[in-house]
Amino acid sequence: FRFVIKGSLAGAAVYVAYDQGLLGSGTQGAEALKKAQAALPPAIQEWTSYIGWEVSTVQMNTLPPTPKFDFSPSDSWNKGVQTVMSALSVAPTRACEYTVEGWKYVKDHVK
Repeated sequence: FRFVIKGSLAGAAVYVAYDQGLLGSGTQGAEALKKAQAALPPAIQEWTSYIGWEVSTVQMNTLPPTPKFDFSPSDSWNKGVQTVMSALSVAPTRACEYTVEGWKYVKDHVK
């Protein structure tokens, strides 16, 4: 029974992430982040009124602002791909260098 509940929650989370555009391109992810930043203060106000806490608009305005991200998921993805490809391109050379160093180490300790 627990497995069904956990699976349902995980499936719902994936569906919501897909529906909001978080699993799409970098542009869609950036748009979803902007929507979330715009929706956060009204959601906090609604949640606190539902719970019964008294939060005035003065208190709402004293909340720290949502962080501004100068972050492009597509640029980060491209940088990651470039880093991995660079590491793979030098891998054979490094493997040869490490093999030579290893043989030197073994020869020096066998003597």
